[in-house]
Amino acid sequence: MAEPVTWVVVADAGRAAVYETNTRNLAGEWTQRHSLSARLPASRDIDSDKPGRSFDSGGQGRHAIEPPTDPHRHAKHNFAHDVVGVLDDARRRGELDDLVVVAEPRFLGDLRSLMPDQLRSRVRHEVGKDYSKLSEAELRDRVRGSL
Repeated sequence: MAEPVTWVVVADAGRAAVYETNTRNLAGEWTQRHSLSARLPASRDIDSDKPGRSFDSGGQGRHAIEPPTDPHRHAKHNFAHDVVGVLDDARRRGELDDLVVVAEPRFLGDLRSLMPDQLRSRVRHEVGKDYSKLSEAELRDRVRGSL
């Protein structure tokens, strides 16, 4: 019986790398399948206008209106949606059996909240650490040590 195909996604809010291995304990070779990067514009480019103003409801003062969402946070959430889309497409095509998700804690929460049940059921391990800037060799050692 062949070993299941395990995908390891290593991500932060700006980049993600997806690796494939055919060993359950992640000890074998890892092959990079995907590399994704977010297009996060600078804050000054996202929110360049002054906020709107509103009259105080009970007095004569005026106050700035807060935007309903943080534009930078919204861009990061969209990137998480893109990463989940790549993983779920692979699941539908039968390219992965198990999934290991390694991500910065807040981004891990974004990924988790966007995963459909069929993909979430394939998640074997989660590691809430930002290993996205490590070399590939150091990344493999840290991920294996975290399991």
